[in-house]
Formats: sequence, C-alpha cells, structure tokens
Amino acid sequence: MFSKSKINEPGPKATDTANPAAPKPTPSAPPASGEAKPATPKAKPPASTLSSDLHITGNLKTTGDIQVEGTVEGDIRAHLLTIGESATIKGEVTADDVVINGRIVGRVRGLKVRLTSTARVEGDIIHKTIAIESGAHFEGSVQRQDDPLNPGRGTKPETANPAAAKGTDTAS
Repeated sequence: MFSKSKINEPGPKATDTANPAAPKPTPSAPPASGEAKPATPKAKPPASTLSSDLHITGNLKTTGDIQVEGTVEGDIRAHLLTIGESATIKGEVTADDVVINGRIVGRVRGLKVRLTSTARVEGDIIHKTIAIESGAHFEGSVQRQDDPLNPGRGTKPETANPAAAKGTDTAS
C-alpha cells in the first residue's frame, strides 16, 4: 500500500527520463563561458558602525553605509550616513541619505536629510529634500539644490545670456 518516495533521493528521476533533450543542471561545473554567474544578486553589506568609544581624527569616505556612534573630527562621505544620539561630528558630511540623531558642527549635504527630535546641528544644510522633527535643534541656513552633493553646483544663479549678466543691452 505504501511505497517509498524518491523525491529526495539522488539520481535520475522519472521526469528526467521523460524529457531527455532537457539540459541537466550540473551545480559543480562552471558555465561554458568560464564566468560563474550568481543565482541571486549580491547582498548589500551591512553598514559600518563606529562605536561610541571610538574617536577618529581624519576624513572618512565610502560608497557604502556608515553608522556613527562615536566622535569624528573630519569630513564624512557615504551613501547612507546615520549619526547616532551619542555621536558628535565636527566637519562636513555628504551623503545621499543623512539621518541625524546626534550632534554635527559643520555643513551637511544630502539628497535626503532628516533631523530627528534628538538632533543638534550647528551649520548649513544643503539638501534636495529635508525633514525636521519637532524638538530638533538647528542653527544655520537651509538651502535647497537639485544636486546638493556637488559643491559649487547650483550655488550661483546661472544666466542663459552672458551679455545680459554683464548688464549689456542685447535687444535691438
């Protein structure tokens, strides 16, 4: 009445013999092209965390994510930058996404900048979008730019006609 299932047993299965033209996967052999292609895309590495007992003097630059809990005296550039409640940054921070829970003394540049209720910022913020929660402390100016990550771009109004910028009348 009962028979042993061959689902989990190695070797050819009944479905493999029914379709002999189908290619059989060989997991141990690399593809013919010589390049191994992963079945799934690479997982994003976790954010680098700078612990609360760490004090860094110098600049930090990465294309990845950083979470700062300690003190940094220098500029930081990252993809996602999270400033913890106990963190202090003295320098310019530049990131696609900046979440500030702690203290920054210096300029902040980001496509998306978020000051939480525990944030303390002393410096200018240049952003594309900004969110400031109730209770955040901020001293400085706020400027919206389409491309806030590139210093010098979008800071001066551009004119289409250089002669008009010099005050020369070009209309006849």
